[in-house]
Amino acid sequence: MRFTELQGIGRFAAGVTLVTAMGLITSGAAAKTSLEDIYRVAQTVNENAKASQERIEELSSETDSLYNNYKGVLKNIEGYKIYNANLQRQVDDQERKMARIRQATLEIKSVQRDISPIMLRMVEVLDQYVENDLPFLLDERRNRIESLRLLMGNSSVAESERFSHVIRAYQIESEYGRTMESYTAEIEVDGQSKIVDVLKVGRIALVYQTSDGSETGWWNPSTNRWETLGNKFAGPVRNGLKMARKQLTAGLFAVPVIAPERN
Repeated sequence: MRFTELQGIGRFAAGVTLVTAMGLITSGAAAKTSLEDIYRVAQTVNENAKASQERIEELSSETDSLYNNYKGVLKNIEGYKIYNANLQRQVDDQERKMARIRQATLEIKSVQRDISPIMLRMVEVLDQYVENDLPFLLDERRNRIESLRLLMGNSSVAESERFSHVIRAYQIESEYGRTMESYTAEIEVDGQSKIVDVLKVGRIALVYQTSDGSETGWWNPSTNRWETLGNKFAGPVRNGLKMARKQLTAGLFAVPVIAPERN
């Protein structure tokens, strides 16, 4: 009985040992499975962390690039602001100049309206002066005045050019008073037409002599006609004609003049 009980206890103990062993085996397998899962999870986490870090680095690089671009854009904008400000100053200066030009144009037009009547008057005064002056080079001087009249009526000629021609005509008339000239002309003496050599000595005297030297005369301002002179002036007038033609060295010679009257 006792042996039998002990034998039963022995089997029970063996059964417990077997169960314990199976539990240990099962527990070891479960532990191994958990470690593998943990390893896989950790590996996955590490891979995800590595990918996240790489993404973070990419984003950081992109951010740096964008920031640098932003700074470059800001720098360019500042440069453009300075450039535009300078351009605006130039535009403002040009607008001021254009305003002055417009004002000057209006003033020029006003002057043109005022100067045209003055120039016409100057031409008429010059015409009267020539007709009342000593009668030398009349064809040339009258033609010049007629050209001025045609110029005044030509709308295609600028006012400045017209004014220049009028002033030049006055200058030529002024120069006649300082020059000595000789030319051939047809004049009327005592009702007879004659071809003679005329000598102009400034505006002091206007004398003539026939080509053969047989007759010498002068324009008498007091009578406004050609008159003959005596032989006294034949030689001096001949020498004066030669001097005017550069055939004789310049020198002194006598010409008839009217002495000023005493008051």
